[in-house]
Amino acid sequence: MTDRRRIGIDLGGTKIEGVVLEADLRAVVRERIATESARGYAHIVERVAMLADRLRTHAPEVGTIGVGTPGAVSSRTGTMKNCNTTCLNGRRLREDLEAKLQLPVALENDANCFTLAETLGGAGRGGRVVFGVIMGTGVGGGVVFNGEVWSGPQHLAGEWGHHCLDPAGPPCYCGQRGCVESLISGPAVEATYRTRTGIAADLAEVITRARVGEAEARAVVERFLDHFGRAMANVIDILDPEIVVLGGGLSNIDELYTHGREAIARNVFNDELRTPIVRNQLGDSAGVIGAALLT
Repeated sequence: MTDRRRIGIDLGGTKIEGVVLEADLRAVVRERIATESARGYAHIVERVAMLADRLRTHAPEVGTIGVGTPGAVSSRTGTMKNCNTTCLNGRRLREDLEAKLQLPVALENDANCFTLAETLGGAGRGGRVVFGVIMGTGVGGGVVFNGEVWSGPQHLAGEWGHHCLDPAGPPCYCGQRGCVESLISGPAVEATYRTRTGIAADLAEVITRARVGEAEARAVVERFLDHFGRAMANVIDILDPEIVVLGGGLSNIDELYTHGREAIARNVFNDELRTPIVRNQLGDSAGVIGAALLT
């Protein structure tokens, strides 16, 4: 940790959030603006730079700005890849931001930022190997080892959302079929319910219907929890983290910590499941806090 202030920016598809942090992770200033991604890449860069300049008035001594992004930097080309804000793909985001800001930029995947924040100041505090999970409109993850992000030589570490559970499953935007994201993301669960019932319901309503005993909703939720358990067991078999921290909108589903944990235990390659599966503590602040902690 450092005794200076830090600036972090979390670049999302619909909002850009910025924060100025004290050394104790207390937010001095926190601000959100719309991404306005429909106006294109150059406009997004301008929006990030504008927000960063406003934050710098509260931390003029800052020498580097941390930015969390919805994708990663290709180790082959140096350009952005795997961004669901697709206008970022193929662009040299770090260099373009540095040119605008005239400051170095530490750029990292948003799930890695989430995991770093929860490790250093949240539910994963004290863990040497922490796996952080984002479950919402997409499914992502990050790995922190000894207090530092491990992104891997290909910047792929933690991308559990794109390993295949069912080769005959639904298509995923990545070009594969039956990815974890295509089966357990919020939109995926809602689509399954709509296919089975003809009813368009958001995930919260599907969960509520399952809890009161609606047969179709219960079947959809049981399928969701089974897929979650199989996917997470694969991660634990490979990484064996000391703790798994769940984040994103779906992390609020209580059943993940009971029936979901039971599903992991059924599928993990061990005679017991000792891995804590815990809810995040920093909420939707984790990503921007983690971005600041990159500096």
